Amino acid sequence: MKYGLVFFFVFLISCSTKDSNQLSVKKGTITESVYASGVVKAVGQYTVYATVNGILNNTEVVVGQKIEEGQLLFTLDSDKAQLNEENSKLLYQLSQESNRYVQDKISEMEIKVQAAKDKLALDESIYNRNKRIKEYQVISEVEFERVELAYKSSKLAYESAQKQLSQLKIQLQNDQSRNANNLKISSSALKDFEVRSAFSGKLFDIIVKDGTLITPQTPLAIIGASESYLLELEVDENDMVRVSIGQKVLVTLDSYKDEVFEALIDKIYPIMDERSRTFKIEAHFVKPPVKLYPNLTAEANIIIQTKKNTITIPKAYLLPGDSVLLGSGKKRKVSVGLNDYQKAEIIGGLQSGELIYRPE
Repeated sequence: MKYGLVFFFVFLISCSTKDSNQLSVKKGTITESVYASGVVKAVGQYTVYATVNGILNNTEVVVGQKIEEGQLLFTLDSDKAQLNEENSKLLYQLSQESNRYVQDKISEMEIKVQAAKDKLALDESIYNRNKRIKEYQVISEVEFERVELAYKSSKLAYESAQKQLSQLKIQLQNDQSRNANNLKISSSALKDFEVRSAFSGKLFDIIVKDGTLITPQTPLAIIGASESYLLELEVDENDMVRVSIGQKVLVTLDSYKDEVFEALIDKIYPIMDERSRTFKIEAHFVKPPVKLYPNLTAEANIIIQTKKNTITIPKAYLLPGDSVLLGSGKKRKVSVGLNDYQKAEIIGGLQSGELIYRPE
């Protein structure tokens, strides 16, 4: 287990006698913690990337500027994309002319369908009338077959006209949709050469310069919340099972010497980084420093447990094998509980008020 900075709040301070190596054992409070390290980040901090290859033509913003969602950040060389969009517009206009021709054919076909429908209605009426009188032998078999054939032909002609009309309508719809979609795709591709902000915030850094060849893997800028920060910390895999959401974190920053800030864990990423063998967690400040900047270095102790009114001694007084040196020069075996880099908890073998000596 790792232990970083240690925070003790001792109610009864162990005091020395005239012999500086002699210690009177007293009770106090000890706090066990897990060490973590990381950086300060702006809430929502993210790196901006382009989605296409191109030359960076112009940077539209400056570092430190407030950014709105959807605001234009960079423009890339888009000559080819502009030509493609113009070609798509021309094709769309030509298709509109073609569609008008198809629409005229549809109108003609609708007239033919109506005519076929009227003829079918007439032939069906004649067929039904002759079918009834055929029983009385008023009409010859040949004549009836001629009437029946005319009815069937009209029915087929009507169904065929309906099918042709339906195909023309589908053709018109497909042509319109295809050409409209091609124009949308070309316009969208042109917009890809404009890099815009996904969120509102503050522009912390611009990483590239105008004239640079950009790929989708090239970081362009860093944006995040302007007045809201969090801690992104890494915890060793051996300690991770003891870390939970809501635990208190005591934090020191290189920028604020000798100051300790309190934070609370509010997010744990449930996957280990295989390279560093650490887990990433996030914590928010209870009362943040007056000024913060992204990527400030932070060291932290995640408070696991605190024991009050327990015997603690400096580790310098603890002999190998967990024993202490008494005044008679004898060694006494003790049972050790919590540890940190300064003190050890003694849970058995010593009583408050007893004298122990620092080993030479």
